[in-house]
Amino acid sequence: MVIRTGEEYIESLRGKNLKVYLFGELIKEPVDHPLIRPSINAVAETYDLAVREEELATAHSSITGQRVNRFLHIAESAQDLVLQNKMQRKMGQNTGTCFQRCVGMDALNSLHSVTFEIDEKYGTNYHQKFLDFIKMVQTENVVIGGAMTDPKGDRSKGPAEQDDPDMFVRVVKKDDKGIYITGAKAHQTGCINSHWIIIMPTMRLTENDKEYAIVGVIPADAEGITYIYGRQSCDTRSMEEGDIDSGNSKFSGQEAMMILDNVFIPWDKVFMNGEYEFASMLVERFTCYHRRSYVCKTGLGDVLIGAAATVADYNGIPTVSHIKDKLVEMTHLNESIYAAGIASSYQSHKMKSGVWMNDDMLANVCKHNVTRFPYEIGRLAQDIAGGLLVTMPSEKDFRNPETGPLLRKYLVGRKGVDVENRMRIFRLIENMTMGRNAVGYLTESMHGAGSPQAQRIHIARQMQLGYKMNLAKNLANVKDDFIEPAEPSDYFKRVFKTNNNEE
Repeated sequence: MVIRTGEEYIESLRGKNLKVYLFGELIKEPVDHPLIRPSINAVAETYDLAVREEELATAHSSITGQRVNRFLHIAESAQDLVLQNKMQRKMGQNTGTCFQRCVGMDALNSLHSVTFEIDEKYGTNYHQKFLDFIKMVQTENVVIGGAMTDPKGDRSKGPAEQDDPDMFVRVVKKDDKGIYITGAKAHQTGCINSHWIIIMPTMRLTENDKEYAIVGVIPADAEGITYIYGRQSCDTRSMEEGDIDSGNSKFSGQEAMMILDNVFIPWDKVFMNGEYEFASMLVERFTCYHRRSYVCKTGLGDVLIGAAATVADYNGIPTVSHIKDKLVEMTHLNESIYAAGIASSYQSHKMKSGVWMNDDMLANVCKHNVTRFPYEIGRLAQDIAGGLLVTMPSEKDFRNPETGPLLRKYLVGRKGVDVENRMRIFRLIENMTMGRNAVGYLTESMHGAGSPQAQRIHIARQMQLGYKMNLAKNLANVKDDFIEPAEPSDYFKRVFKTNNNEE
């Protein structure tokens, strides 16, 4: 059945043979669990947006000849990448959280070029198998998850050097039907809410790491997968009576640990098998796409700026100069994130396989901004909101016949503002800056798609210091024997010494 609406998507998840543990218990039906359901609702919104705003959230695919969900589309122009960013911001505005589909989208676009170039070197048929898979998922309109991050164990050692070989996902057996993989993937966004999951290496590999150089796709309910659901701050509020204290009762993100125990991948779903030298290419192209995908955080920023402005209005101080100045600063930071990300998409180029890829330098600048600016936006939102943000009594106290009237009397803001509405805005700010959705807005912004140091390494590699030094020397009429290196990376290697595992 082709999935079209959010409700159809939710129904497509029912009855799957998922092995999900949460709070030490095996969950019978994740769709109906009150803690899990808000994350499913966030993915469902990606379907409903495509129905409401077709031009924004769908695209014409040359693979199927049909309009497909933009999260499944292979970028065929710079405009496709720009529209991805605009869609991501809109989704952030609509949900106020992580909607869990950017990893899959960026993995698909990365693999389009990487499989093509592996075939070009080795005469394999990965690219055609990949296109067959793309045609299937676009036609059925399913959710694709991307699994890249391994537990890593001892960070000073590569995969083959670990005391426990399962610290990185590896091939443990092959036969005429396919391969079997074992290991784990950590921090997996939306994995339980996906139909298919792409398994990818997490770092550059050596010849000794061949068994770890594997890319393949598996059904989310494949035999041998165990999911252990990740905790989020204040997550159990979604299991309480009422909807005020959760702050955002409808939407949330999702992360889980994936344990893979002899999981089978048929040969037609294997897109890399031992070509270790292409692992770094895949990781770098994925992170290039994914780091500019963090413009999604500007949608969340829009919500938080709106919440801060609303609480200022409810407090009766919307025109106070320092309040207005803080809102301006929040907006400046938010738009700086967006500017770098969408500029990266505009400055894209066509790869040999036909897919378009965004500018790497600006993608890393975008993501590096994301590791900082949401924290400052959140701090300013808390500043504007005031101390009640963290001392406000519970919804149960608000509903209690004895304490409720007291709270309605003493939690009043300016005249004409309903006390409950004021409470709801406080809880939304709390939710986004220290509660459940702070996971996606803050810490995930720090470490997702690579920690801040990973972006600094990429920026350093591309900053072309030699070229810029020549510009300065030319204008200053300096004469010396300095010659610009043939490649900016040559100068980087000479001046900046980095460990291969730093990313």
